[in-house]
Amino acid sequence: MKVLGSHKEKNGKFFLNEDYQKNLVRKITAIKRQVELGGGEKYIAHQHAKGKLTARERIARLIDKNSQFIELNSFAAYGMYEEYGGAPSAGTVFGIGRLNGRDHLIVANDATVKAGAWFPLTAKKNLRAQEIAMENRLPIIYLVDSAGVFLPLQEEIFPDKEHFGRIFRNNARLSAMGVPQLSAIMGPCVAGGAYLPIMSDEALIVEGEGSVFLAGPHLVKAAIGEEIDNESLGGAVVQSNVSGVTDYVMKNDDECLEQIRRLTDKTGPSLKANFNRIKSEEPLFPTENIYGILPKETTEGYDTYELLAHLVDKSEIDEYKAGYGKTLITAYARIDGWAVGIVANQRKIVKTELKEMQIGGVIYSDSSDKAARFIMNCNQKKIPLIFLQDVTGFMVGSNAEHGGIIKDGAKMVNAVANSVVPKITIIVGNSFGAGNYAMCGKAYDPRFIFAYPNAKIAVMGGTQASSVLLDIKIKQLKKQGKIISESEENEILNEVKKSYDSTSDPLYAAARLWVDEIIDPARTRDYISRSLDVCNNNPDIEKFSTGVIQT
Repeated sequence: MKVLGSHKEKNGKFFLNEDYQKNLVRKITAIKRQVELGGGEKYIAHQHAKGKLTARERIARLIDKNSQFIELNSFAAYGMYEEYGGAPSAGTVFGIGRLNGRDHLIVANDATVKAGAWFPLTAKKNLRAQEIAMENRLPIIYLVDSAGVFLPLQEEIFPDKEHFGRIFRNNARLSAMGVPQLSAIMGPCVAGGAYLPIMSDEALIVEGEGSVFLAGPHLVKAAIGEEIDNESLGGAVVQSNVSGVTDYVMKNDDECLEQIRRLTDKTGPSLKANFNRIKSEEPLFPTENIYGILPKETTEGYDTYELLAHLVDKSEIDEYKAGYGKTLITAYARIDGWAVGIVANQRKIVKTELKEMQIGGVIYSDSSDKAARFIMNCNQKKIPLIFLQDVTGFMVGSNAEHGGIIKDGAKMVNAVANSVVPKITIIVGNSFGAGNYAMCGKAYDPRFIFAYPNAKIAVMGGTQASSVLLDIKIKQLKKQGKIISESEENEILNEVKKSYDSTSDPLYAAARLWVDEIIDPARTRDYISRSLDVCNNNPDIEKFSTGVIQT
């Protein structure tokens, strides 16, 4: 056991870091509050005028009192679809909340955003919600209120494997897995979207507002010449008492939400994974100090042991191979009582036993070898893995190549890819190149992946990328017979760097669902603990095997 100390003095640099990180959190929080308004005050008032609640209001009334809804992908489509007026949160809200003391995944269309229409990112977001439900065996509640596919972008949402139809395929798969699904039709439910609630186990419908049909009145008239209104075609009474498609007719939103609670209250208990957990103990140092530990510039180094001292219970770790592969820290610890295996990039420059300097944040051959073995051990012991990413990539150069860096890196990537215990990833700072993969980026199926507000996600750092792109640009200009001055060269460099930095920003990543949420660093323990609580709902752990690994 190793008790971590904190040598971080609250000097001028600490306070500068703290102020910078807190400002980032304030900025992200302000943006989130704006996003939560959905289509805006005008459309919220319009929803209320019809006697309907907004998506987030419905969720707040649905979950247990004094419990917290963990919203995910709240920044979906941020800054996108501007030519159509934008689509805050991709027009849908989803996350995890407790009903009758049990975790449920809740998905709600936001009718204040283009009448709840489905954009391409809406489909991707719903698929992510279903993926989380599948991986963690969470019952799903769909609160349906949608005008259907956003037709100007229909070709980007309709036919492919990860488009709209995959959602109904997942409905069927979830049902076969024994994961309960319950849908409440609280507004329109049109065309292909009609399959989602009806492929659920049970469906409720709100009288006067809810309707479900494969083709609306306009399309029916165009197709077969029949004239009919919404209610007569597929309203609550018709679909419940005539067709038998829906199961319960509700008078209004409140009655519908209360009926959902009554139905979920009668669901039988589920098995647990029973990951190791004991009584939680706080770190020796306040988590708020993380603001002062993280540097303002992600190019700066810091001691990752300092970060761990503020995250793990009693600031204690059992470090694995402490003197070997020092640019990666591998350790067993507890977070809020949960036993975890931690794989964290050490950002500080370190010395090996051969007195060689190693660059912080870079993965070397020995680091890769150590991490691969540690990941295998955690799978053997059924210990969930926590990846703390602040990685600039794998080591390059002749020494690294001759030493087999590709082989050792592949060994680590193999272990991460085949790991069967829950993996939770926090992008603390940099997440560049193949380092993103080795440290369990989105492509490697973390159960949950979060980012700090100062995170950078890209194929390489902005400075390096700008230099490469500038070199290419200059060569192109020279081929055209153009000679540029040093000032013009600097102007091009700044433009390239600005563009590159904007696409490596965490909001850019969150908008495209590369991360599940941007979180406050001071709440890292809360997010990890709550995520593990959710992961514990799936008792099925597959047999671990890495296949062929080069040694």
